[in-house]
Amino acid sequence: MSEGVARRTALGALVAGAVAGAAGVFAKPRRVEAALLLRPPGALPEPEFLAACARCFRCANACPNDCIQMRGLASGLRQAFTPVIRARERGCTLCGECARVCPTGALRPFAATREGWKAGVKMGLARVNKAMCYSYHGRTCGACYRACPLAGEAMTIGVFETPHVHRDKCVGCGLCEQACLHLPQAIRVIPVERPRAARRRRRVA
Repeated sequence: MSEGVARRTALGALVAGAVAGAAGVFAKPRRVEAALLLRPPGALPEPEFLAACARCFRCANACPNDCIQMRGLASGLRQAFTPVIRARERGCTLCGECARVCPTGALRPFAATREGWKAGVKMGLARVNKAMCYSYHGRTCGACYRACPLAGEAMTIGVFETPHVHRDKCVGCGLCEQACLHLPQAIRVIPVERPRAARRRRRVA
């Protein structure tokens, strides 16, 4: 390959990379990716959270469980560098360290107790897919129940340890989803904002 051709090839690669990067920055967030992303515990409602979050990374650095990740530029400028939790990878242990170090109040502090979680945390709501859950097909499991920090309240179990989620008590920490033995997971935590948006769409329709 001649020197001139090599230079043109390298330049073309740089231009292609720049175009791809710009597309990632200005593209709309991918709905599939965002569908199951949770905000850290104590987060303000989504519009207020986005306005208050300083994108300072302190919450992620303070998390002893390493469950907080920062969204990238591909998520769009509005969402970029904001903290999220992917429960399938690692749920939240509700220790409250992230909220304690938040400098803007985007994450509100809460007591790391059962009562404190119920009063100050609502990350999402766990939903069981009975068609996939082992326990609903006679194969005792109970992994999600044993992982739940509010077992006996947010989740109770029936015959063959079938899980029953109580929406008024579930805080959406994602530990049940992380623990689920079925792949894909038979229990998923839906972010708190998503069910509200779905209800609004139904009313408009």
